[in-house]
Amino acid sequence: MQNLRRQRLAGNSFLRHNWFVKILAVSDQVIDRMYTLAPGGHFQEVGLILGCGDLPYTYLEYIVTMLNMPMYYVPGNHDPEHSQTDQRARAEGGFNLDLKTAYIKNALIGGFGGCIWYRPDGTNQYTQADAYLRAFSMIPQLLTNRIKYGRALDVLISHSPPFGIHDDILDPAHHGFKALNWLARFARPLYLLHGHTHFYRNNLETQETLSGTTKVINVYPYKILEI
Repeated sequence: MQNLRRQRLAGNSFLRHNWFVKILAVSDQVIDRMYTLAPGGHFQEVGLILGCGDLPYTYLEYIVTMLNMPMYYVPGNHDPEHSQTDQRARAEGGFNLDLKTAYIKNALIGGFGGCIWYRPDGTNQYTQADAYLRAFSMIPQLLTNRIKYGRALDVLISHSPPFGIHDDILDPAHHGFKALNWLARFARPLYLLHGHTHFYRNNLETQETLSGTTKVINVYPYKILEI
């Protein structure tokens, strides 16, 4: 059954999309080696940078400056509240994709920032009900995409994982969003990339999960993906 789903996923990808891009996805942890890898040409084939939250904006700015490629990101719970007027509250050279969609390199990318609410003074934190309202606010954009492009999304980036997938049921701060499960079913992206939960072992069963027709990938701390 798992192999059949993977074949259907690959078939849907071929039928629905005529695009290919190599993505550098980053989240949660600054990698010191990035300061030598980026200028050293290690990511020269990367065509798109995606940030899944909880990274210093100066770090994102360095990456986009070195690679000179489009960058889209969503805020995490340790990031400041987004502001167009405060330079410290946004990543120069990148685009905050929270609750927005973008058409870039023939791919439709959507963003959903923040994590579950777990402390009164936290930023970018939401209850499950709040998260549903945020997800519902994206419906007009997703329907417009379906009319214009024949599909709602190709890639969804989030900080939080979906509920029950790569989240930590023992830690209230790392529960996943149920709204992301709904959003993936509604928009049917081929990929959902997230951060927030930290896996230190190289175990693909915990870092990549096929949910319906969407492959959910934990990109912590960074991954290079050929999509």
